[in-house]
Amino acid sequence: MFGFLNVYKPAGMTSHDVVAVLRHITGIKQIGHTGTLDPFAEGVLPVCIGKATRLIEYLNDDKAYIGTVQLGSSTTTFDIEGEIVNSSDKKVDLEVIEKNLELFRGNIEQLPPIYSAIKVKGKKLYEYAREGKEVEIKPRKVNISRLEIKNFDKEKQQLSLIIECSKGTYIRSIANDLGERLETYGHLIKLVRIKAGDFNVEDSVQLKSLDSKEKVEENLIYPSKKLNLPTYELTDEEKIKVSNGMALTITNPQGEFSPIKLMYKGELAAIGKNVQNQLKCEKVFI
Repeated sequence: MFGFLNVYKPAGMTSHDVVAVLRHITGIKQIGHTGTLDPFAEGVLPVCIGKATRLIEYLNDDKAYIGTVQLGSSTTTFDIEGEIVNSSDKKVDLEVIEKNLELFRGNIEQLPPIYSAIKVKGKKLYEYAREGKEVEIKPRKVNISRLEIKNFDKEKQQLSLIIECSKGTYIRSIANDLGERLETYGHLIKLVRIKAGDFNVEDSVQLKSLDSKEKVEENLIYPSKKLNLPTYELTDEEKIKVSNGMALTITNPQGEFSPIKLMYKGELAAIGKNVQNQLKCEKVFI
């Protein structure tokens, strides 16, 4: 079995739980996902099966979410799973929110939550938090390419946002930081990932419907369909060379060191890179 699955992860499960379920159903150990979702979150979780796990690094990794923020209170984890640590009775209106959202668009520096899996000195941040130890957290550069209001309930002070962003962006941090900018507080109460790279929520499959090996196979996506890479068609002679791990001399090279998708009769044969007009294979699948 070789390919990708566009799985809709339900709330209440970890990303690793999804992988464990699929391993049990298929009997295949070589399964991995391309981007962790918090347990309370739901939505698109691309899963790689078999040798497709070797292609994770070539997949587009931008993300898109719909996040719902509860204004007026903040929590230890910046989301609904944490304990409330601050609260405010202040009511914010839509115009003020819109004005402050501009500060979060484009290239920004973001401070990750203390309850996150980022490692500092070889230890995960949430481990420091659980031990009650202080640790210096450095801001990280992220890109927010789209940040729009989807809905706002002024009475409940609940704000739904559409967010398109780069890999590594914490939506929980946006909720917390926006609350502070509005001179109140905020935390994330719902998160749905609607896009992960080229995997969209409209095409996703509910995990509960993948209840057999046959169902998994039916929903497999052939890897080349999700690899947005330049394509090089192999001749019969070149296919033999590639299968033996040999480099190819090419006359119309792509960009230096850029990954290239090598295809043979409709099948993905390998991923290669142009190095000084030599097409060298990095991952071979035939």
